[in-house]
Amino acid sequence: MSTSFKSIRYFIAVAESGSISAAIHELGVSQSVVSQAIAQMEADLGTLLFERRARGMSLTHAGHQFLRHAHQIDVAMRNARDALASRPHTVTGSLNVGVTSLMVGYYLPFLLDRFRRVFPRIQVQITEDRRDYLEHLLISGELDVALIVVSQLQNRQALETETILRSGWRVWLPVNHRLAGEEKIEATELARQSLVLLQVDELGDATTALWNAGGADPTVLIRTSSVEAVRSLVATGAGCSVLPDMLYRPWSLEGDRIEARPLAQGLPHLEVGLAWRKGAMLPESLSNFLTAVRPTLEGHAPGGVNHVR
Repeated sequence: MSTSFKSIRYFIAVAESGSISAAIHELGVSQSVVSQAIAQMEADLGTLLFERRARGMSLTHAGHQFLRHAHQIDVAMRNARDALASRPHTVTGSLNVGVTSLMVGYYLPFLLDRFRRVFPRIQVQITEDRRDYLEHLLISGELDVALIVVSQLQNRQALETETILRSGWRVWLPVNHRLAGEEKIEATELARQSLVLLQVDELGDATTALWNAGGADPTVLIRTSSVEAVRSLVATGAGCSVLPDMLYRPWSLEGDRIEARPLAQGLPHLEVGLAWRKGAMLPESLSNFLTAVRPTLEGHAPGGVNHVR
């Protein structure tokens, strides 16, 4: 296999920007270099990673699968560079991290991998719970930091936050659904469909505001705490859903396609980030944590999500 680390960087840039022309501005190389690198990768892997279109490129199923591994390779390379630049492996201590159920499956694995590689001798204790209870633990000093939806905090005056990404909302639809032909979907029209609602991190409360604003009475098939269940139910035609873009993947675990369309009535962006108790000086373990995990979180937001730098 002749795929190089540079080729993987080119692939990530095109995947995240949606076109080669947009990617080359960030990469500082010619279009032909990027095109040849991606073509060589596809030849090495024996599969197409992109669907070529008149106005850009979109990932195939295989491309989405490879993107996750490409990010892991990118993080591993940065970890190696950091290890050569400093010697944090001698640092000891402990860190108590809070996380909501929504964040566990999407960002926590990358976060822990990064932190443990950079600071292997710091002992990490993780608490998974509801966002409001994690706020209580932060304020009481029982947690050092939490990875949560910071746009829904109740104790803003007592907590410092750093937003990592902002995510908009879209309607998830099965393939060939009649609403998939609409440019934007009205809440009143969506309320007449069978709905699959995700009830984690108060996401259900946010979508309730959508129905209340339109005076609609939605038809709810199920309220579930499983994102994968929502994907499978939508993909197989059981219903539609309204969810943040940070959760969107175009395929279910079974390989069925999921479409996504914008809402006519926008919902406030969901903001994901880090929260910790306000104080004059950060504890050393927390400072080390923030330094180590920021690049990892910025590098792993799904498409359609805005990074905050």
